[in-house]
Amino acid sequence: MGTDFSTNKLKIINDPVYGFIKIAYDVVFDLIEHPLFQRLRRIRQLGLTSFVYPGANHTRFQHSVGAMHLMSQAIEVIRSKGHEITDDEARAVTIAILLHDIGHGPFSHSLEHSLIEKISHESISLLYMEQLNETFNGALSLAIEIFRNRYPKKFLHQLVSSQLDMDRLDYLKRDSFFTGVTEGVIGSDRIIKMLNVLNDQLVVDEKGIYSIEKFLIARRLMYWQVYLHRTVVSSEQLLVMMLKRAQALTAGGTQLFATPPLAFFLSYEPEKFAPSQQSRFLEQFATLDDVDILASAKVWCNHPDTILSMLSDGLINRNLFSVELGDLPFGKERVVSLRKKVSHHLRISVEEATYLVVSDSVSNFAYSDMDDRITIMDKNGNTRDIADASDMLNIAVLSKTVRKYFLCYPRFIKEMS
Repeated sequence: MGTDFSTNKLKIINDPVYGFIKIAYDVVFDLIEHPLFQRLRRIRQLGLTSFVYPGANHTRFQHSVGAMHLMSQAIEVIRSKGHEITDDEARAVTIAILLHDIGHGPFSHSLEHSLIEKISHESISLLYMEQLNETFNGALSLAIEIFRNRYPKKFLHQLVSSQLDMDRLDYLKRDSFFTGVTEGVIGSDRIIKMLNVLNDQLVVDEKGIYSIEKFLIARRLMYWQVYLHRTVVSSEQLLVMMLKRAQALTAGGTQLFATPPLAFFLSYEPEKFAPSQQSRFLEQFATLDDVDILASAKVWCNHPDTILSMLSDGLINRNLFSVELGDLPFGKERVVSLRKKVSHHLRISVEEATYLVVSDSVSNFAYSDMDDRITIMDKNGNTRDIADASDMLNIAVLSKTVRKYFLCYPRFIKEMS
């Protein structure tokens, strides 16, 4: 059924990072007002990072609106340098960046493949965009083409998804602001003013090279100081294992308290889910957010299952596990030994102790030199990859994947030692 979306006035939003943000199109205002987008207010941008940095309670909603703001600046700059972006294209690329994270699940990346395996948030975002396109009578068709990189002007997709897209420029600046980690501060205004287009590819004017270098360093530092901070890793393991235990109990026939959408995904089995049920999946996912997880975890703190109650209490009351980081994988003997100690102390099986003693790895690289590189253009139109143009940075080091191994286990084990 068609809907009239032409009655809204243009609005502004007061953002703590950028100040006043204009909403340039009626359709963008209507998309922001839609329940699918409003849901992003209830999903934290940085998962459980507030356990380390108390100010990090900003949401995917704020980030998406911020990325939209940067996109409007980028459009203006690129047009000013003589490159055509039609009004339809400007509206479409604005919609694409606004909705790029609409498929995120609770606590953002913390639960990316926990509740729902093998489905990325980008894939779910696309499904919601197609759903919204029907609601808005085809108004998102061009935005979807750009989002999927199927539109002839490839630089528009690069503004949405690349190593120098508006998504990254916003989240680095915003996450730095709300965590208070000043190493992540970047000159997004300067970078955007240096953007240009050559042969349908996004490039950076040579005068912007130092801002790009700082951007890459900031990205590297933010990963280790914020996104992959040892305490963040520990708290995310609590969350992941709590839901994994809840899923196992549900599969075994235990009736757990859970909000309706969470109950749906606790018993969700992708291999048994027919394509014809996709709409039901999307309907349930559209009502699932951080609130469902926290409300259920509060009740689970008092559940008779030792493992579930312990993990839930850890999440709700910040009773975090000990965590060790290393450059090499932790030995199997050490992991098994810890699981046996936990098993003995809590009177649970060694297999059940795997929920409480977890060993895995995290990785980080600031720049990929494989594809979609950051290209620097001099005043004569000659281009070089940032790795060759930079005389300060060893880009080979920044592009190298650094992997850290971690081992999480209950604190009482350390006290027993």
